[in-house]
Amino acid sequence: MKNLFLSVVLIVSFCVFLHAAAAAPEKKIPQSGEIIASSDRAVAQTEFGQVAGYVKDGVYIYKGIPYAKAERFMPPTAPDKWEGIRSSRAYGPTCPQGKRTGWYSDEHAFAFHWDDGFPDENCLRVNIWTCGVNDGCKRPVMVWLHGGGYSAGSGQELPSYDGTNLAQKGDVVVVTLNHRLNVLGFLDLSSFGDKYAQSGNAGLLDIVAALQWIHKNIAAFGGDASNVTIFGQSGGGGKVSTLLATPSAKGLFHKAIVQSGSMLRTMESQYSRRIAQITVEELGLTASQVDELKKIPYERLLAAGEKAIVKARAEADKDGVSSFIFGWAPTVDGHVLPAQPFEPSSLELSKDIPLIIGTTLHEFTMSTYVPAFRSATKEMAVDFLRNKYGNRTDEFLKAFEKAYPVYQPKDLVDVDFTFRPGAIEQAKLKSLQKGAPVYMYLFAWESPVLDGMLRSTHCMEIPFVFNNVTRHANMTGGGTAACQLGEKMSDAWLNFAKTGNPNAKGLPQWNPYTVDQGATMLFKDNSEIKCNHDKELIELVRTFPTRGF
Repeated sequence: MKNLFLSVVLIVSFCVFLHAAAAAPEKKIPQSGEIIASSDRAVAQTEFGQVAGYVKDGVYIYKGIPYAKAERFMPPTAPDKWEGIRSSRAYGPTCPQGKRTGWYSDEHAFAFHWDDGFPDENCLRVNIWTCGVNDGCKRPVMVWLHGGGYSAGSGQELPSYDGTNLAQKGDVVVVTLNHRLNVLGFLDLSSFGDKYAQSGNAGLLDIVAALQWIHKNIAAFGGDASNVTIFGQSGGGGKVSTLLATPSAKGLFHKAIVQSGSMLRTMESQYSRRIAQITVEELGLTASQVDELKKIPYERLLAAGEKAIVKARAEADKDGVSSFIFGWAPTVDGHVLPAQPFEPSSLELSKDIPLIIGTTLHEFTMSTYVPAFRSATKEMAVDFLRNKYGNRTDEFLKAFEKAYPVYQPKDLVDVDFTFRPGAIEQAKLKSLQKGAPVYMYLFAWESPVLDGMLRSTHCMEIPFVFNNVTRHANMTGGGTAACQLGEKMSDAWLNFAKTGNPNAKGLPQWNPYTVDQGATMLFKDNSEIKCNHDKELIELVRTFPTRGF
């Protein structure tokens, strides 16, 4: 963070330097598509053995490197060492998970273009993209945490996640990873004895283990262990939010980006333990037989866990519990996670970590998933709103039109009020600490794909921050305007990873968020800064209950 007490001369000199650097032409690496995979290229030494990747267009790529191993429900431990050179050129196994509902929608399957890999409980793997190995360089490291809540997903699931373009463009090291999910990663069996004390946070401990592996080994891949940025979207953003409050992760990362995942609260042990107790009952086991869970086939175990969540949530609803996420998620256990992520004690842990926080304008877009709303009239949209806002609907409309004076009727039901309120609250809490800065964005660019049905839906910003607009053209369309925005957004993310300041050429001046100013970068064809533009609207919306997942 810039020292506010620098002299005017130093400030001017620094600005001149930045201008000159921004004006310098970017180094372009030819894209031949040639792949070099041999026993004498792309070999790196880790503390557990040598790994061999491959080289494509000047980028060294490694996939499926084990960073840990774990027994079911147990904390991760160091992976086994190996002799010789381990081929690490193909993605490793992904965590077992339930069926993806999107598989059954041709339009969504086309747009997202998922690669769900092959499942195996031995899934603790990292993937790495870098422009140099064994060269003594200290490149910034960007560690991506995938979405899918805490139930699904992987480090390879979307074309957007490929780190080639980001590593090549910014000369950074990009890392993606897999960790345990759902019943394997977050079944809290702690009420059955100390042996399972950390089972409710096994998936979170996996991520910490990955960050520890990166800290010890990334230098061999040209990375700087003292300059690590964690970033993630949706559930990945929730993981970032939680890691900010995880003592064992402190010092393993230095900047953080939360994309559509400002989960300020997570599971309380009262309910995570209850889910585990019901799961055991569903499987016909007693407390003395809890060890049998390690032998239960995964599909049967998951089915019992999912039934348990439904029952436990019904109990929590009766207790008046309000939580953005309920079920498979980290739990406040007093040890791995001492307190809720954004309680004062938790905030203090990450006071010196610069943040970027943001959402997309539409997130889970009503008109994307309900075709009837794509041509909605204002009367139709207002009728829908009255079901939620009742006699305050006119007040909502007035606040909406003030925030978004130029809008289509379907915007009334498409504009997101699930993720943005939490993002604003997270930014406010961070800003009030008066520690490291926090920057806020709202991704408002709309995709033309499938006649525009996707709008700026959940996940839409990911191809842009990875500079993968053409790689994931199924979602973005890959057009000129999209590519131009992708260049600017990826520059902002790269600059933040390098310096903690996301300002980039071609974008308006992006000042830190404060409660008074509320500066928010609206990413679109002509990006602009808005200050508290939707303050009244969000305040109104927050007086009504919002249910997450």
